[in-house]
Amino acid sequence: MDKHRLTLTVLTLLPLAVACGTGSGAGGSVSVAPSTGPSVTGVHWRVDSLTADGITRKAPGSAYLRIDDHGRARGNYGCNDFGAPATLRGDRIDFGPAQATEMACDQAPMAFEAAFSRTLADGSLTAAVDRDALTLTTGDGDRVRLTRQGDAPLYGTRWRITALVDGQVASSLPAAAAGKAWFTLDRKTGTASGGLGCNRFTAKATVRDGHLTLGSLRTTRKMCDGSLMDTEKSIGERLGRPLAYRLEHRGISLTSENGKGIDAVAEP
Repeated sequence: MDKHRLTLTVLTLLPLAVACGTGSGAGGSVSVAPSTGPSVTGVHWRVDSLTADGITRKAPGSAYLRIDDHGRARGNYGCNDFGAPATLRGDRIDFGPAQATEMACDQAPMAFEAAFSRTLADGSLTAAVDRDALTLTTGDGDRVRLTRQGDAPLYGTRWRITALVDGQVASSLPAAAAGKAWFTLDRKTGTASGGLGCNRFTAKATVRDGHLTLGSLRTTRKMCDGSLMDTEKSIGERLGRPLAYRLEHRGISLTSENGKGIDAVAEP
C-alpha cells in the first residue's frame, strides 16, 4: 500500500540503478510513452519466475511488484518487503536505491530474494506487456516474468498481517511471526477468524460505514516464545477496537481513532 510511513526495521540494500531523467524528490518521475501499450503502473504484478545466469527459479508466493503513478515502486522480494523510486521512459524502467525489511526466511525464498534484488539493480530493464503478463529483461538477457492480479475483496480474502501501525510509524512483524498472523472475514456468518502469531482466533464481525468492529476474540490457549506472544498481544489489542478500513488493490489498512492499527496484504 502506498503510504508515507516510516518502517522501523529497514536497511539500505545494494543501490539499485539510479533513475535517469529528471526526478522530483526521492520519488523520481514516471513517463510512459504511448507505444508501450498497456500500462505497467497501477497494477499489482505477481512475480512468477526469474531466469538469471541460465537458471530459472520459481518465485515464492509472496513476491510481487507494484509501481504507482508517482514514481514509487513497492513489492516483496520473496521474503522481505521493499520500496524504491522508479522511472519509466518508453519501454524502459530504472529503479532507484531500495529499502527493505530485515526478516529472515527459509533458504529457498532468501536465495530467490538475492537474485531478484540483483536483477532489479541491473541497470535499465525492458518492460514488455502482453495482456496480463509482464516481462522485465536486463541488458544481459536475465528475465523476470510477472502476472497481473486483480484487486482483493474485503470478504473471503486471507489477509496476511505485515506491520503494526502507530500513527505514521509501521513496525514489521518479527520473523518468527511471518505467515502466522492473518485474518479473513466471512460475510455469510458475520465472523472473522485467523491467527494472532501464536494462537488462532474467531470473533463476530460487523462491517458498516467503512469501519470494521470485532466482538470479543475467542482464542486457543497455546503458549509460544516471547516475541510471538508480544506480537499476539499487540495484534489483539488493535483488533479489540473499532477500526476504519481502507482497501487499496491487494492491501488493507485498519486504523483506530488513536492512530494504532495494522497493515495487511492479500495472500495469493
